[in-house]
Amino acid sequence: MKKTGAELAVYALEQIGVKFTFGIPGVHTTELYDALNNSDTITPLLVTHEGGASFMADGVSRSSDTIGTIVIVPAAGTTHAMSGIGEAFIDGSPMLIISGGTRRDSGKHYQLHQMDLSKIIQGITKKYFLIERHEDIVPTIYEAYEIATGGEPGPVFIEIPVEIQMFQGTVSEIKKYIKKYKTPKADLTAIKQAVDLLINAKNPGIYIGWGSVHASESVKKIADILNAPVSTTLQGLSSFPANHPLHTGVGFGLSAVPAGQNAFKNCDCLLAVGVRFSELATGSYGVIVPENLIHIDINPAVFNKNYPAKVTIESDSKLALDALLDELNSRKFQSRLNKTAITEKIARDKKLYFDEWTKERKKDIVSPGFFFKELRSQINDDAIVVVDDGWHTFLAAELFPVYHPKGFISPTDFNCMGFCIPAAIGAKLANPDKQVVAIVGDGAFLMTCMELLTAATNQLGIMVFVFHDGELGQISKFQEIPMNRKTCTILGDIKIEGVAIATGCHFISLPDDLQIEHAIKGAKEIAATGKPVLIDVNIDYSKKTYLTKGVVKANLSRFPLKEKIRFITRAVKRHLLGNILTENN
Repeated sequence: MKKTGAELAVYALEQIGVKFTFGIPGVHTTELYDALNNSDTITPLLVTHEGGASFMADGVSRSSDTIGTIVIVPAAGTTHAMSGIGEAFIDGSPMLIISGGTRRDSGKHYQLHQMDLSKIIQGITKKYFLIERHEDIVPTIYEAYEIATGGEPGPVFIEIPVEIQMFQGTVSEIKKYIKKYKTPKADLTAIKQAVDLLINAKNPGIYIGWGSVHASESVKKIADILNAPVSTTLQGLSSFPANHPLHTGVGFGLSAVPAGQNAFKNCDCLLAVGVRFSELATGSYGVIVPENLIHIDINPAVFNKNYPAKVTIESDSKLALDALLDELNSRKFQSRLNKTAITEKIARDKKLYFDEWTKERKKDIVSPGFFFKELRSQINDDAIVVVDDGWHTFLAAELFPVYHPKGFISPTDFNCMGFCIPAAIGAKLANPDKQVVAIVGDGAFLMTCMELLTAATNQLGIMVFVFHDGELGQISKFQEIPMNRKTCTILGDIKIEGVAIATGCHFISLPDDLQIEHAIKGAKEIAATGKPVLIDVNIDYSKKTYLTKGVVKANLSRFPLKEKIRFITRAVKRHLLGNILTENN
């Protein structure tokens, strides 16, 4: 039979369950977009920037079982999209990138957009494919999907030259998609070794990441049997419900809140699942990991990188945890620990810490504690909260309880500013019946705020809370504390309402604590009608989080003695001089 390459590509995307594509049509993708327009199951969406497209695709993948997909032109379309592709690659999120390609049949050089795409993207994708025959399109897209979703997920890039898209070619058959990838099962010998360590531990602990977000129920059962406190990575915040009595929060080292630090203080055996012990997750490697470390991950490359493990188990998290649970049950293990004492201590530490953030309502600024308390009380338990990179991220991680898997989405190890708004759009598209809340700092907001036009055009009722302090808050604080000066971290005077007007969003001003309840209620009601809402939050960033303080302590402790003295002396001198100049003025 004869089919154009564009028709074959869209058929294959339909087969693997793609629901949305994101991008900007160009001369090298016109045929692809025309074929997408004929699809009954795929909706192509126009964005304002290909970077936004890749973040939207990431939001789809992280919040649903559908793979996020972008359709872009080569060259500039690819380089624009690379931030979102890189985020998906480092954070382990599946993505398909379908790119047009310059003509290979003309023999001409220096064509528009002509460049070697394989060299550009090979470091931030799991694999690159160049389509050379019509016969290869469908099986290649199937293979790309298997690679993107198999093992540790990530992005896969497929380049389809324009002449293959446009012209018909003969294909012998068009197969339906049949899944081939099989998740590796856990080694039972390693499972038995892990259980030996856990049942002989006096104070076991559990540390989980995004890699176990689909295994939350299994984690709960094991935690209850072992009576073990559970902490999460930042990215894996939704992998364990915050209302479970053994939940302690993000991390367990210097950068953890008191509940985490105290519960893991004497941990002598750590079960780590779906984590990589990365810099951000460990508070700049400020955690003390016990000798008896059990590390479960589907990617064996993560084992023994930063902390040596006594037992490593290469497997899907749920398969491994279910096997571990079966082994625990077969031994009829009864925890020797006092469950009430542990859970009461965790609850007490949590309450005392949150009380620090909600001492008194302010009439001139918005307190993070009161904001997140009200947000949690007003939105549904299964709402999806999307954050960006910045000070607000750490506040949300410490002050906003997440109850459902995939209920919190953040850029993490790639940590790209500009992620939040487009990712929230992707999450809303994939979950139209759920509330989607975006929380973003004003600096990150400026990077992708025009994608709100995409939300308005497609009637996506997301709530976007902009934490507005006029600075790149996280970095300006890092500058201010040791240097007593701020360089290139003060923003221009952005009028948030103007962006709302320009993009067709409803606007709400939130100037102080007294307006929090009313503002969130209003935003929720408007968003429910399908209109995006932009809320300008006059945020108070004066109080530091443990995540911030812990990173500073961890890094400073590793400085050579002479450098440590130099940094501390410089900070003292500059602050003293600043105080003198202030008094003289």
